[in-house]
Amino acid sequence: MTRHPRPDVAQTITDLILSKIETGTAPWLKPWSALSQRPLRHNGVPYAGINVFFLWAVAESRGFSSPYWMTYRQSAELGGQVRKGESGSFSVFYSTAHKTDTDRQTGETSEKTIRFMKWNHVFCADQIDGLPAHYHPAPPDPAAIGALSARAQAFLDAVPIKVIHGGDSAYYSPLVDTVCLPHPWAFHSIEAYFSTRAHEISHGTGHVSRLNRQFGKRFGDDAYAFEELVAGLAQSILCAEYGLPNELHDSHAAYVGHWLALWRGEHNASNREVSIM
Repeated sequence: MTRHPRPDVAQTITDLILSKIETGTAPWLKPWSALSQRPLRHNGVPYAGINVFFLWAVAESRGFSSPYWMTYRQSAELGGQVRKGESGSFSVFYSTAHKTDTDRQTGETSEKTIRFMKWNHVFCADQIDGLPAHYHPAPPDPAAIGALSARAQAFLDAVPIKVIHGGDSAYYSPLVDTVCLPHPWAFHSIEAYFSTRAHEISHGTGHVSRLNRQFGKRFGDDAYAFEELVAGLAQSILCAEYGLPNELHDSHAAYVGHWLALWRGEHNASNREVSIM
């Protein structure tokens, strides 16, 4: 019996995301239309963490439009059939196991918690025949985006980070734990305002009273670039959740080289699950 080597899932995910950044299409910054929502499991539950960005990248690379992904068995249970010759993608999840160790000298026992990554092969609904029609939804109507703004605003207003309006720049100040934004009417659309606000409040999650992330000391240093990467990822999740555009702004483009260095410098960078939603 031929044994196939176990795939290096972390490296596969990292390599694809790196390739998309290098070609200028980072999978959390491109303002797709049909791919504007989070990838969904077969039961409609959104994926979380690195799965969101990886499956976005796969879909963009292979021209998929359906947001639904499922295993071969799940597709069969729904009456579908994965088409011959189609190759699956990865979805990863994390689990824990408990191990009891006994000290040979003292006889004392201690319990260790081991965290590990597991993975499944999944297929996009676009690779499967015979699925119910709702697995192939029509592209969203751009005219309907404005109707979602009230829902987005209700979410953002509930975030306990102070927001003040005025001036001509958008930023978060960790010193006073405050987001500063131009007035909504200064943006080219109300959706762009909410998208920018989502980015800046994402910086606020790193405040010492919350996740206590290290903010950079100057523009362009590694900590500064990493913080922009975190905020960009968080913004993309929020925009996908609330149907808002998520565009690459000029200030973000300056960090692309730093993001490449950060991902290349750590083989398991993609394993850091971004559980924002």
